[in-house]
Amino acid sequence: MKRSRSASSSSSARKRLAPLVLLALVVAAGGASAQDARVAEARREGKVVWHTALALDSAQRLATRFEQTYGVKVEAHRSGSERILQRVMQELAAGIKNADVVNTSDTGHYVLLRRKNLLARYTPAGAERFADGFRDPDGYAWGWRAFPIVVPYNTRHVAGADVPHTWKDLLEPKWKNRLVMSHPGYAGSVVTQIIALEKLYGWDFWAQLAKNRVMLVQSIHDPGRTVRTVLSGERAAGVNGADYGLLYTERRRPGTTLAAAYPRDGVPLIFSPTAIMSFAPHPSAARLFTDFIFTREIQQLLADGEGLYVAHPDVTYPADRPKLSELKVLVVDPDEIDRRTEDVKKRFVELFGA
Repeated sequence: MKRSRSASSSSSARKRLAPLVLLALVVAAGGASAQDARVAEARREGKVVWHTALALDSAQRLATRFEQTYGVKVEAHRSGSERILQRVMQELAAGIKNADVVNTSDTGHYVLLRRKNLLARYTPAGAERFADGFRDPDGYAWGWRAFPIVVPYNTRHVAGADVPHTWKDLLEPKWKNRLVMSHPGYAGSVVTQIIALEKLYGWDFWAQLAKNRVMLVQSIHDPGRTVRTVLSGERAAGVNGADYGLLYTERRRPGTTLAAAYPRDGVPLIFSPTAIMSFAPHPSAARLFTDFIFTREIQQLLADGEGLYVAHPDVTYPADRPKLSELKVLVVDPDEIDRRTEDVKKRFVELFGA
């Protein structure tokens, strides 16, 4: 019996496709094999040492998920951005090369670290699709997360016409002894905020603010942080609330007394990059961890659970979260932050006395 032309064509097509299918399977198997080898090497190294300025609870949850996924321990050290840099540099001066992955909220740090040849070039998987502002064309420090600096306030003490609409509103005498802010000597994001508002209003803004006898705490996220001080009612409002974590989640809780004002004259946007150290003692684990924190799953987790803006283009944001394009953001160049950080800290101490 003769085979029909269509049957013959189908058979020929299958024969032509067979090598392509086989090649695809081989490539897929090769990719899986390479990933398996990478995980095995990371496990052999035993752990990854991660220094991060991410809020402590969030850092611990992320570390646990990585450990459960890959069986590689995360030794997480959470601190303020300035303290992270200080620790890494002090360890190096003592001949200790301990850090693998560093994440701070001071983009100037990465300018300094790269200048000292302390960063390893590494491109996370999918980085070519990262959102604007999160990419590093040189391949060293990639924007992992971002958040605006806003004014948190307690609705028991601040309401109606008293809600600040601009940063300059905080200079009014009625705010004397009612404000709290984090210190630039501890929190890197505050350095960026100070420069951003100094560029708008000059140092006179900060000099006038100091006259309102602002309560100073360390990090935005540590136990004495700005937001928690406002939530407790110890102070009515904060000069620098990082709009993620507690400030984001607490505002969504029914009956909360915590709110946030987005000043119309602009909100400093803080990019928080991540990088692998050039001397990383666990380089395979560091690369695996870096890829992990940039996966859509983890980036979506940061957006949903923390209210963070992230690099991954496929992440969706809660409906009540303003789009970055809807905000007037103030962005400071990393080179300027690097150049001015020490002077900013010095002048802040002169003005605020601590």
